[in-house]
Amino acid sequence: MPESSTMPPTTSSTGAIDLSPRRAHFPSLALEQNGQPVVYFDNPGGTQVPQFCIDAISAYLSASNANTGGAFVTSQRTDALLAEAHAGMADLLNASDPREIIFGPNMTTLTFAMSRAVGRTLTVGDEIVITALDHDANAAPWQALAEERGAVIRMAEIDPATCTLDMADLRSKITERTRVVAVGYASNAVGTINDIATIIEWARDAGAISYIDAVQFAPHGPIDVQALGCDFLACSSYKFFGPHLGILYGRLSLLERLAAYKVRPASDEPPGKWETGTQNHECLAGLVATLDYLAELGGDYTDRYAGQFVGMTGQRLELHAALAAIQEYERGLVTRLLTGLATLPGAHIYGLTAPEDMQRRVPTVMLTVDGHTPRELAEALAPRGIFCWDGNYYALNLMEKLNLEPGGGALRIGLAHYNTAAEVDRLLAALHEIVG
Repeated sequence: MPESSTMPPTTSSTGAIDLSPRRAHFPSLALEQNGQPVVYFDNPGGTQVPQFCIDAISAYLSASNANTGGAFVTSQRTDALLAEAHAGMADLLNASDPREIIFGPNMTTLTFAMSRAVGRTLTVGDEIVITALDHDANAAPWQALAEERGAVIRMAEIDPATCTLDMADLRSKITERTRVVAVGYASNAVGTINDIATIIEWARDAGAISYIDAVQFAPHGPIDVQALGCDFLACSSYKFFGPHLGILYGRLSLLERLAAYKVRPASDEPPGKWETGTQNHECLAGLVATLDYLAELGGDYTDRYAGQFVGMTGQRLELHAALAAIQEYERGLVTRLLTGLATLPGAHIYGLTAPEDMQRRVPTVMLTVDGHTPRELAEALAPRGIFCWDGNYYALNLMEKLNLEPGGGALRIGLAHYNTAAEVDRLLAALHEIVG
């Protein structure tokens, strides 16, 4: 683990969590524009990284840069690094075996690859269930597969008023013909957290594979694949403060049974069976260091959350405590944001907004404002040093259901644990100034 710095107290006198001291770990937060610090609310598209990660990437390239399987020291260091990365991600996701962790360039590429492997088991008329709430990376691969294999796509609908899944509609579409149920853990557009435990159970009862897109949830809460019972779960480390990598958890029995598309000398056993070509070793070094950062953060809160993660110890407990602390802290921030946006003239906020619903969403907020296109709002915020996304963010089905695509989608504000209440207030003041 890299050498840590001494951190100020991370709870207030009332016991509320304050993660703002963690900002000291992120050098990019010092960037200024027009004489003031920039505010990163573009986090759903990619988060900033701690110094731990930056240093580890440089150190790998300086002293360990080699391919795997060699008889010499740099190759042996790389072999050890890959083993550490698999073990670290198994800890983060509470996988039972490091062999259940697969690395790739990004979640989209991994999902296309896995969908092709699953496709070998499908026959004409088999059904795949997707949802209107998902990022297209967990829709388009399955739609392409259905076209190739003669399978049938069933799309679960949403409740437009709350931007939540219509669970009754979803349940009705899982039948004895269902072979795959692909659903997001949390919406990358409106922040809705889906009841994936129930959906996974429905898929299992139907004999179908469950494929969970956790890209948007992973930065905002702890994940336990064993408790969920999912077959596959995908995420991306650049969304949880690491480098650009995709990560796939797969149930070991499935990874062993399914046929992979691979070169002939590659291993016939996971994870090597699924990790085609040479991996991005320097980014894996950065990922390991990011997990070290999160474990250090979580070390401050293991006593607070130990009862929530019974049976976990060491780094596994620290990582889950870190994400639980982040989740608690961010709920306060997003409540502050939504309360302020409710007073913005002409604003339409999509998704769950009631205080009692904060446990059902991550701090990703989508809105439109009458008289202003989403792009105009983003362009007006940018010179003020406030970075927000506009458009559809690949949540195309949702934008079409809400009839927002013709108008340029919506403005998206995404919070992370290095954001502060002061930054939220600065955004709200800027929006009020922009819309008058």
